[in-house]
Amino acid sequence: MSNRKDFESANRIVIKVGSSSLTSENGGLNLARLKSIVDAIAQIKRQGKSVILVSSGAVAAGFPTLKLTTRPSDLAQQQAAASIGQGLLIAEYTKFATANNFSVGQVLLTQEDITRRSHYRNAKQTFEALLQFGVLPIVNENDAVATSELKYGDNDRIAALVTHLVEADALILLTDVAGVLDGPPADANSKRIAELESLADFAAIGIDTNQRSKVGSGGMSSKLAAAAIAAAGGVPTLICHIDDLSSALTGADVGTLFHASENVSSARSLWLAHALVAKGKLHLDEGAVSALLERGASLLAAGISQVEGDFDAGDPVDLVTLAGEVIARGLVSFASDDLARMKSQSTIDLAAKFGEEFSRPAVHRDDLVLIDPQSNNLNL
Repeated sequence: MSNRKDFESANRIVIKVGSSSLTSENGGLNLARLKSIVDAIAQIKRQGKSVILVSSGAVAAGFPTLKLTTRPSDLAQQQAAASIGQGLLIAEYTKFATANNFSVGQVLLTQEDITRRSHYRNAKQTFEALLQFGVLPIVNENDAVATSELKYGDNDRIAALVTHLVEADALILLTDVAGVLDGPPADANSKRIAELESLADFAAIGIDTNQRSKVGSGGMSSKLAAAAIAAAGGVPTLICHIDDLSSALTGADVGTLFHASENVSSARSLWLAHALVAKGKLHLDEGAVSALLERGASLLAAGISQVEGDFDAGDPVDLVTLAGEVIARGLVSFASDDLARMKSQSTIDLAAKFGEEFSRPAVHRDDLVLIDPQSNNLNL
């Protein structure tokens, strides 16, 4: 079971900070906050440890130039703000890092960088090279060109996926509150929850976590979802106030500790379940659902009752029951147009009608991962 000393003993740590923690009330960057983060990182770098910083704030940093006071809902305006703000953000990080005698390297990621295996490998190699040179990688989504990525939850999921990508020992998610609370942050009676062993513990609390800030795009629910991804790979997560970062790195009793799972998922399972965004859905009959859940079988076209979405061979798709519950995710062997013709037909009939190639599984078991319903409810 995880404990707070894991964060003190960790040799490689991913730290994520969101927009609301880095910006002032009137927009623009809170330079004192940036400095405090870099100073805390410098302390553990002096101990020979590696740190990766996942930092939001590019969009918010561009607010003053565009005379904005809140995060725009228009995608083009968000991207314009990001294109201005990213340079400003990295410049400030560079200034504070230089004062602490180390360098920073900017790593801008898009969804494709994590979903495509070749990009995934290249990103991993880039991180390793930066860390070998003693550089602090600063990660952000490439908001100036991204589309749906802007909706992911303020880099929380990116931080969790980067944690596995770089094989980190711990993940720290910084926020504006003391941790996960048992009530609304505005309620003086709300108390910090010290530990959560699983998502089931969190669900049992029964509190609303979908609170969003004026400058960021994520709420506490996205942080818990990120913690669940990290936990699935055997990595503990601490959700704490940004001002408690230095204390957290010494194992102090701050924030909310999310325990790592004892049943660790493989890197490929994590990649399939969490790095991929489904391009469509395959609705399965009861026989196919049983074959997947009970026997670990591949999905055959005969078990598909409906094809939803427009996708190509090799794209990720969700496998759902007739009631619409997602039970698995996988890489499909055929395009949606082909599967629409193939559904509900046996492998023998498919081979006879369309050729032997069409008798292959629609989703092979090696390209498929089961999805925990609890995790699915949190949009992992």
